[in-house]
Amino acid sequence: MAARKRWSLSVPQDGFTLAEHALLAREAEQWGYTDAWSFESDGLDCFTPLTVIAAATNLRLGTAIANVYTRGPATLAQCAAGVADVAPGRFILGLGSGSQVIIEKWNGGRFDKPATRVREMALFLRQALTGERVVFKGKTFEVDGFRLTKPPSKPVPIYVAALRPGMLRVAGEVADGVILNWLAPEDVPKSIAVVREAAEKAGRDPMSVEITARIFVNLDPVTPDSELAVRRHVAGYLNVPVYRHFQEWLGRTSALSEMWRAWEAGDRKAAVAAIPQTLLDDLFTRGPLPEIRRRLIRYFDAGLETAFLALSTTEADSARRQAIVREALRVIAG
Repeated sequence: MAARKRWSLSVPQDGFTLAEHALLAREAEQWGYTDAWSFESDGLDCFTPLTVIAAATNLRLGTAIANVYTRGPATLAQCAAGVADVAPGRFILGLGSGSQVIIEKWNGGRFDKPATRVREMALFLRQALTGERVVFKGKTFEVDGFRLTKPPSKPVPIYVAALRPGMLRVAGEVADGVILNWLAPEDVPKSIAVVREAAEKAGRDPMSVEITARIFVNLDPVTPDSELAVRRHVAGYLNVPVYRHFQEWLGRTSALSEMWRAWEAGDRKAAVAAIPQTLLDDLFTRGPLPEIRRRLIRYFDAGLETAFLALSTTEADSARRQAIVREALRVIAG
């Protein structure tokens, strides 16, 4: 039996200004999209795009993710309250730990005890977003007497981004949903099983935890240029330790060993070339739009409930790029 099927924008969408996201989101809503989920890495923050879309649509909105290291506990509560005020009852706060690169190399922090940090942040925010005065003493941070003076008028669900079992269990134990990433349709049940088991052991309804994921979709015809762009994208991520360990847990150590060895030796070109074609096909959805839609449906058949479509194209012309994205969104939603 297929899971519930919710199509979501992944924003910000490359090739669109922040202001242009309002029209794009309105069009997507007309085509049947129910959600818009944001990300942040080295571009825009995760909250601002959602405020633009909130004012223009009735879409459900979520962060995927708001980082638990780069903002303090009170600041995260305030950011969440701000979006929830613009979109009461429609905002979900997705939390995650990010990676060593983001925390340590870009933000001068320490990537320490990520599962504990996420768990404690989720527990703190549950209290803080109600407007009660919070005294919280955890292993990774302490808060003494914070009160959110403008709490959300409606509850804000909290989701947790998770890759390997430790964080997947955190999601099952304390979150309303889990956010998956960098996996093939065939990988989805393995992740879900850990979440559901943890929820059940925590005395929760295991089916109440929503299963969501960001799925990478390349809209270009398969050419040497587009192939290289996809390979570079995959190599850039899967050499980050958290993503490497995730792929090892999924059973791809043998397939990726040559790529990892070349990367560690400093030979980026060889590393990119060493990625097996089968792995590209596993982690990136490509091809004619009807085929892309059919493959995305496989994620839902595997248990996914909400798919954030991370669309990419190497098209340089702005107008053409926007047309490609719009056509893809329309066809994929069916």
